[in-house]
Amino acid sequence: MTHDPSEKIRGLQQLLVSDKKKIAFLFGAGTSLAKKNNDSIIVPSIGKMTSYIETELNKKSKYNTAINEIRLEIESKKLSYNVESLLSNIEQKIQIIGDGNLNILGKNDFDSLMGEIKKQIREIVSIHKQILEKDVKLENLIHVDFAEWIGRVNRKNPIEIFTTNYDYLFELGLEKKNIPFYDGFTGSHMPFFNSESIEDMNFIPNQTKLWKIHGSLGWHFDNKTKKVCRKDSDGKDFLIYPSILKYNESKKQPYTALMDRLTNFLKQPDTVLITCGYSFGDEHINERIITALNTNTSAHVLALYYDILWKNEIRDGYALTEDSTPSKLAKANGKLSIYGCRNAVIGGQYSKWKLKREPDKDDPINTSLYFDVDGFSNLDDEIGEEKKGDEIWTGEGELFLPDFSKFVNFLQSMILEDKLLEMISNE
Repeated sequence: MTHDPSEKIRGLQQLLVSDKKKIAFLFGAGTSLAKKNNDSIIVPSIGKMTSYIETELNKKSKYNTAINEIRLEIESKKLSYNVESLLSNIEQKIQIIGDGNLNILGKNDFDSLMGEIKKQIREIVSIHKQILEKDVKLENLIHVDFAEWIGRVNRKNPIEIFTTNYDYLFELGLEKKNIPFYDGFTGSHMPFFNSESIEDMNFIPNQTKLWKIHGSLGWHFDNKTKKVCRKDSDGKDFLIYPSILKYNESKKQPYTALMDRLTNFLKQPDTVLITCGYSFGDEHINERIITALNTNTSAHVLALYYDILWKNEIRDGYALTEDSTPSKLAKANGKLSIYGCRNAVIGGQYSKWKLKREPDKDDPINTSLYFDVDGFSNLDDEIGEEKKGDEIWTGEGELFLPDFSKFVNFLQSMILEDKLLEMISNE
């Protein structure tokens, strides 16, 4: 069994142009990595972010030994060393250290080290400052093109955007295209988070919704009012940082209200949640999604999963395997479909992408824009011997849509089609 990408691309297009389904998006860190062109400013990958933070930390000699020892501890457990595993290691030590020392650091030192890491994370994701300082044109952000699609799409129900990202990229895109949106905050002098408005699905019914489920730059907890307020971003931003504690943090307000919103959306009839840039690494989000799918027969989640692995900027395989977390989740629940770059899990079946026939010019969708077909093969798959002079077309290849930039291009193509139809009807 294989999955035909042309069928799924057509199905996705029909889903997005139809007004029958309520549509929401869940966007993860991968969407902040997406480039529209060479002038785009992006949030670096977790690997590059980790290297930068480690370089900054090593400038303070008292952390050098501790950082090196923690790296060895993490790698000895066959875990990836990155800013998330580093923060998790530090937080675990803070909980058990007491009055003693670990990695030559005491509790206060670990508190300071954790504070430094979180400060660096905030600075790295604050790319809006770079955009202002370097006078970068917002048209170079792929998020602006995504906002344009939202502004042009004619839907009975507004689009809802859930994102784990702290940065302002989606806000910048929506504001650039003059798209009104609601993010749960009310007020002018010191806007505060209004949890009751999150619970009511009809609150501000016609506006796009932007739900930042791990917090955002500019969110602060005001001790006087005991409210989460929004103002200029600084060192006290109220965020869920990537670490072992994020599951517990997600149970606090306002995060509980935002996660409830995700659950309640999926519990509505005829809903589709499309994910992109999300790797299913957050158990508290996965749990909410699966629980909601189990209680609603008409909901569906379609995950565009960019799973290409890179090592030293060289391709090193694909993350979507039969035993990977997304595959296990999708095989256990047929209402969750995972579209990886090389393979997919659809209807509970894991298999590779393969076209049933060669595309031709009369096809309604130019599949080659979204699926890169492998070159002709001269190998006999059954016996593993060369088929002399008899090269074959395999139909196998790589799906582009899990790349957020390519997905937005896909959305833009529908805008162009609408424009052409409008021009024709006006002639």
